[in-house]
Amino acid sequence: MLKIGILGCGSIAQNRHIPEYAAHPACALRGFYNPTRARAEDMARRYGGAVYDSAEALFADPEIDAVSVCTANYAHAPLSIQALRAGKHVLCEKPMATSIGDCEAMVQAARESGRRLMIAQNQRLMPAHEKARELLAAGEIGRVLTFRTSFSHSGPETWSVTPGKSTWFFDKSKAAMGVMADLGIHKTDLIQFLLGQRVVRTTARLATLDKRGPDGGFIGVDDNAICIYEMQGGAVGTMTASWTNYSGREDNSTVIYGSEGVLRILDDPAHPLILEKRGEAPRIIDPGAPRQGSGIVDAWVDCLLNDREPPISGESVLSAMRVVFASVESSRTGRAVEIPENR
Repeated sequence: MLKIGILGCGSIAQNRHIPEYAAHPACALRGFYNPTRARAEDMARRYGGAVYDSAEALFADPEIDAVSVCTANYAHAPLSIQALRAGKHVLCEKPMATSIGDCEAMVQAARESGRRLMIAQNQRLMPAHEKARELLAAGEIGRVLTFRTSFSHSGPETWSVTPGKSTWFFDKSKAAMGVMADLGIHKTDLIQFLLGQRVVRTTARLATLDKRGPDGGFIGVDDNAICIYEMQGGAVGTMTASWTNYSGREDNSTVIYGSEGVLRILDDPAHPLILEKRGEAPRIIDPGAPRQGSGIVDAWVDCLLNDREPPISGESVLSAMRVVFASVESSRTGRAVEIPENR
């Protein structure tokens, strides 16, 4: 039985990590830490386990095997590194960290401690995305030429544990970045996963177009990000992330254009996967049964129980994080930015 500690008891912890651990037969929720103690106490009442006065107290508990880091972005790296050095396995929410140096330090801490580090890039585990990767690897649409991938909704103020304009997502000191770190990292990591290639050059525009804070002024982070990505294999495409999709329906679509056809992923609400090949009628592809929950905790626990590398290791996410930070630089300078480490 794995004993689990939770760091940060906000929306992502309450809606994904905690209930998914609670439902897993090989896990027991040992305890919770949250800067606002009442929130941790509420989770302990609902799920059992202790409440810790500090992260350090939680790390000092020898009964805890692994932790989920579900805090605001700025705390991901320090808490993950501290936990790894204390001998705990770490599942960290995205974005991995707020600088590439911190991301690399997390990976190094995992290596030195001999503990596992996984990042909760749950898009890789969606059945439609897993099946799409298989189809692309099998050459169903030939050589990939271009793509467009998008992730948009109405913004974190609608679902954050503290909803409204005071959400930490809008606070640059806590979030560091806005939609690029919230949704853009998902689709950046995903396009690399789908194509089996890394982004080697980005031309990006990050902007704050609509979101305003409690004072009525624009928030200090981006609410829209539009990037042109160039891939190792020569394909070029766009990645769009937005917190200003007020349609009432989330857009999490990807369309990939190849030399022999087109693959539409979550582009049609009625059909998760559509394969359109030259000279053939469109084919509806069955991606398989939907997962219960995000799949992240199941995959995480499986790697710990079987003592193997996580399917979404910290090291595997470094290339996508490099693209995120390069896109921030591109937007700041108005120039395309090369990512030599991804070549």
